[in-house]
Amino acid sequence: MAPIPGSGLAKGLAVTLRTMTRKTVTAQYPDVQPELPPRTRGVIGLFEENCTVCMLCARECPDWCIYIDSHKETVPAAVEGGRERSRNVLDRFAIDFALCMYCGICIEVCPFDALFWSPEFEYAETDIHELTHERDRLREWMWTVPAPPALDPAAEEPKELAAARKAADKLAAAQAAAAEEPAPGEPAPGEEGPA
Repeated sequence: MAPIPGSGLAKGLAVTLRTMTRKTVTAQYPDVQPELPPRTRGVIGLFEENCTVCMLCARECPDWCIYIDSHKETVPAAVEGGRERSRNVLDRFAIDFALCMYCGICIEVCPFDALFWSPEFEYAETDIHELTHERDRLREWMWTVPAPPALDPAAEEPKELAAARKAADKLAAAQAAAAEEPAPGEPAPGEEGPA
């Protein structure tokens, strides 16, 4: 059966009329801040103390938008006769958010937890060069990073904690046993001393 001419137009107008009669839901963005999910990807924050300048984040970035500069510094020997060590010192850590595609690979590959997602998204600039955030600005974003979610109460205790707890219990038992032992020359509890 052939469609009636103009039925598509009538259906479209019906949808328009139905939508016009509903109350509009408009987000009044600048005045009312949106409620963001806890894992929102806004901007990347840098916890500089954890960065060892391993360059993994810069190497794995598909956009090559992370710039890291460092220099080697010699650390004197910790003990007499030991050898000097060298370590990398961070000079520059910058992320160009004009290039960043917010994939999160840099955060995932960081072995020392130096990079974190912050839910902040209001960092628009009028000049594209201002979207390259240096380490001082990345450090400021760190204070907006939410706390990690609580652990599942039914989860198994981590092996490290279980081993530490077992060692602490053993030490406490040994100390309790040592405290109960009589000192040399003293009578044991329940015994009488020499008359």
